[in-house]
Amino acid sequence: MKVMAFNGSPRKKKWNTVTLLNNALQGAHSTGAEIELVQLYDLKFSGCISCFSCKRLSRKKDGVCSVQDDLTPVLDRVKQADALIIGSPVYYGAESAATRAFLERLCFPYLKYSKGGRSLFPRRINTAMIYTMNAPDQILQRIGYDRMFAMTQMTLGMHFGACELLLSSDTLQYSDYDKYEAEAFDKNAKRQRHTKVFPDDCKRAFALGVRMASGKVTDPMPMPWQES
Repeated sequence: MKVMAFNGSPRKKKWNTVTLLNNALQGAHSTGAEIELVQLYDLKFSGCISCFSCKRLSRKKDGVCSVQDDLTPVLDRVKQADALIIGSPVYYGAESAATRAFLERLCFPYLKYSKGGRSLFPRRINTAMIYTMNAPDQILQRIGYDRMFAMTQMTLGMHFGACELLLSSDTLQYSDYDKYEAEAFDKNAKRQRHTKVFPDDCKRAFALGVRMASGKVTDPMPMPWQES
């Protein structure tokens, strides 16, 4: 069993997103799974360039992106993974730029443009998205975050396997709020929440990692045009 995690935050060594990913990997490792953490911001790569090489009838292999860059060997390793965990902060109502580019390159080669087609990925595996965000829970639906989460969850579920979401909201942005512009926030409330709530988020991430390594996958999701 191999579980791959991807950190889509530029804060690569510590802070919210990578901390949750590390806890998820610890959970997976506790079951005996092999684990790997990929730092997306350490790689030089682009998103999909719309060349459609992966859709050519003359292609030699399915599910292969023709773009050659630092992401190429990572995508090769994904083919051997048994679970994928992707972590991203929410920037302006969407995943980080690196995460979005990664998702394009990860998913599009497996999208089958044929009637009745599902995914070209050869197996069903567990997937998860971990999102961290400054926004509090009570406004997520009002500002449309729920739709963004649901779209990515559907995409991963459609191509790979059942996708879980783990949301960590109202997160601590600064280690010292006195050094940065922060009048819009209650710095004491932020610190208090980080002390009281974030440890519970880490526990949830650990449990998610255990589930990801379980090997139990639900039925594949239908393509949108296949739903009745």
